[in-house]
Amino acid sequence: MAMTLNICRIDCASEDASEAIRELRRQLGPGGDVVSPQGRDRTVTAFGEPLTPRQVVERICADVRCRGLDAVLDHTARLDGVRLDPASVRVSREELVAAWRAADPAYLRTLRRIRDSILSFQTGILHRDAILKRGPSGEQRLRYLPLHRVGVCIPGSVAAYPSSLLMTVVPAQAAGVEEIAVVVPPTPFGGYNPDLLAACHALGVIEVHRVGGAQAVAALAYGVAGIEPVDKIVGPGNLFVALAKQQVFGEVDIDGLAGPSEVVQIADASADPRFVAADLISQAEHSPGASVLITWEADLIDRVADAMAQQLSRLSRGDLARESLERFGALIQVRDEDEAVALSNRIAPEHLHLTTDEPDRLAARLTNAGAIFLGHYTPVAVGDYAAGLSHVLPTGGTARWASGLCSNDFLRRTSMITVTRAGLAQMAPDIRILADKEGLPAHRHSVDVRLEVGPEP
Repeated sequence: MAMTLNICRIDCASEDASEAIRELRRQLGPGGDVVSPQGRDRTVTAFGEPLTPRQVVERICADVRCRGLDAVLDHTARLDGVRLDPASVRVSREELVAAWRAADPAYLRTLRRIRDSILSFQTGILHRDAILKRGPSGEQRLRYLPLHRVGVCIPGSVAAYPSSLLMTVVPAQAAGVEEIAVVVPPTPFGGYNPDLLAACHALGVIEVHRVGGAQAVAALAYGVAGIEPVDKIVGPGNLFVALAKQQVFGEVDIDGLAGPSEVVQIADASADPRFVAADLISQAEHSPGASVLITWEADLIDRVADAMAQQLSRLSRGDLARESLERFGALIQVRDEDEAVALSNRIAPEHLHLTTDEPDRLAARLTNAGAIFLGHYTPVAVGDYAAGLSHVLPTGGTARWASGLCSNDFLRRTSMITVTRAGLAQMAPDIRILADKEGLPAHRHSVDVRLEVGPEP
């Protein structure tokens, strides 16, 4: 018999609905301090006091910046329980090749198909140089060049994620990034996982380091012995990784501040409660992961809750998913479709799944989401694994202004301007007025001195 699922239920007609939704959003952002009890215990053991996640990250980053690789190894030993020496941090080429040779051929074929799908899409959307001719006056250009060196963070504490490797490395390769350094925790799911190492070799990644957490982010940003500093750090991770990326931003670029994985489903009477339940559970099994159903069909909420309880009892990670659903999940009843749209735009979820009979019509009104999945047969898992769009997406409500990772995020754009003497003479009056208004006479003079001399030969 399936256990009852104690998931939060919110009726938007009630007086306390707004506060309940606000609290749900707050605890899922980087300021929500969503850390597992095991993670908090490790923090106390490592630092001797119950520091906040932000305090932990600040200490680690400062230590790595000061002491380099020694600090990285110390924090890895204290937080991950793994003692590495400098020679064992980087995965050798022989290990990568051996993992690839021992891999299941079907798995390698899957990697190739998904890589090709991602590469096709990411190359197709790549920015191209733009040139605007100004006749005889000159021209303006926008030139795009790839970043030289990028760091990629891959999780590996509770599961292996070759999909995250694909979704970060391949867009960077599509952009033309020359050097890609992958960091992954020194765990059976991370730096010692043969499937992940085989995927690295299959993608042509030759630099893999067995380092995770905030110390890995700091190593990539500041550089330590054996790890050169990068230009940008991308990839998912836990709260400590997100806060570390925030800490080093400015020293390097970052893709964003990822929080717990999340999905909002908007469903109508056409939705199959078994499908809805499965999709809510799939995000919750990330543990932590947030799963929210929004519907104006009152009976659908009960049917979905029953379906979730039944499915959780049959899944190997059902207990983890149940914990997330009961901590961060919600079944929300709204009055109508209009209220569903307004609430979803307010939440601004990472994944938004429209399980309705007219998803395209509804999608036109939904403006805040990292990725939108339309229809009954488009589960989020399609985007997680095979569709070609990166699954590194904005979380914690940042989809109001942020976008998912793509190949263009690995490009730098540079403005290039060419002006003839005639063109300069045409613009000179406007330049003089603004320079005078701003009290910058040297700006005006840099134009005047050119127009005082004779015309171009």
